[in-house]
Amino acid sequence: MVGPLRMRAVALVACLCAMALGLGACGEENEPVRVVPPAMAGSAEEAGGMDALVKAAKKEGTLHTTTLLRHWANYGGLMDGFEKKYGIKIVNSNPFGSSQQEIDDIKKSRGKASAPDVLDLGDAFAQSAAEQGLLAPYKVADWDSIAPNQKDANGAWFNSYGGYVAIGCDKTRVAVCPVSFADLLKPDYRGMVALNGNPTTAGSAFAAVYAAALANGGSFDDIQPGIDFFAKLDDVGNYNRGNPNPAAIARGETPVSIEWDFLNLKHIDELRGTDVNWKVSIPFDGSFSQYYANAINKYAPHPAAARLWQEYLASTQGQNLRLTGYARPVLMDVMAENGTLDEDKAARLPTVEGGPPTFPTDAQLKKALRVVEENWTKAIEG
Repeated sequence: MVGPLRMRAVALVACLCAMALGLGACGEENEPVRVVPPAMAGSAEEAGGMDALVKAAKKEGTLHTTTLLRHWANYGGLMDGFEKKYGIKIVNSNPFGSSQQEIDDIKKSRGKASAPDVLDLGDAFAQSAAEQGLLAPYKVADWDSIAPNQKDANGAWFNSYGGYVAIGCDKTRVAVCPVSFADLLKPDYRGMVALNGNPTTAGSAFAAVYAAALANGGSFDDIQPGIDFFAKLDDVGNYNRGNPNPAAIARGETPVSIEWDFLNLKHIDELRGTDVNWKVSIPFDGSFSQYYANAINKYAPHPAAARLWQEYLASTQGQNLRLTGYARPVLMDVMAENGTLDEDKAARLPTVEGGPPTFPTDAQLKKALRVVEENWTKAIEG
């Protein structure tokens, strides 16, 4: 197979010959792409093409990830698939960490061989990392197919998958499962309602606060009603500070959980064979959807493997593997159109009322995160 550099070289020679024969000058599209080391490459083409990128990544032999739980959006399947396809070992640290901890980690580990190569961040945290100059700009092959509001214009990050805030409930222990934020305030759910993490540091919990805001008179510009809702939930005794992981749910410690739908749906599989009867609903009064961003540490110790990982996540194979974990791939609509979407797995996702999702702008996300950071602790813990 003729590689992209060879093809461009041939085109350039043809162009020079044409000029010599008086046939006119060449356009800019025939100018060769400057090949740079993987650590500086903003695309596979700049790294010398996919074959060259794969070769460089295999030579590095390792990829360092962080905070990736195997059950989260099928990261287990993705990590296994990447290792099998390329023979590159993945070392995953701090699997129970948060988005903010990822940012803290790459700051503390700069220059160390053990530093994370790649990141998985909630959008607000991805924007924060980009503003701090911590991310390496890189545009995957399908960059142009990703919607503008799902990526950084300069290539610092792109959204790979997402979902809707959902309420999970164990019908074995709860007589009537809640289906709205308003329901959660009822005395029936005393001490039952848990969040996945702290909204000041975890994207899932932050999204739950945003959804609660929309259900209580707030907006993308005003997340404070969401904080007020959880303060009220705490006041009436319904807020549960436990972590709604499968083990805690199985023990009956967190019978109601507000999490991404892909996490709540995964619990059904994880808890099969136990006495848990887990039901999932998307609250009709606070429908909120958001995606998670993938990015490269600017000082990644394995820059080629990091870029190859990004390509893998955005590939048809990687995007369909997201569906295995009930997450909505960012290229879902594009893949449905071109016939590459796994329709059977897509059909398992819950129906959402109210039409296509809308998303807060970058400015709204940054403002909302700042408000949560400033007001959450004093409202809930104060």
